[in-house]
Amino acid sequence: MISMSANSTTPATTVNDDEEWLNVVKKKVKQLQYGSVQITVHDGRVTQVESIEKTRIVQRAKDS
Repeated sequence: MISMSANSTTPATTVNDDEEWLNVVKKKVKQLQYGSVQITVHDGRVTQVESIEKTRIVQRAKDS
């Protein structure tokens, strides 16, 4: 079973094979511009996929 972070808006998902959790990871990576995807494994099986998105704020140099 793959469950999303408690802070995530995505509900827990039941998966049957490796291809399904790989698709979850691919989707999360494609949705990110900056951030990370973390995979949690228990007893050799993926049990959780979390993504953390970062927002970068670029500051303009002040005119002298």
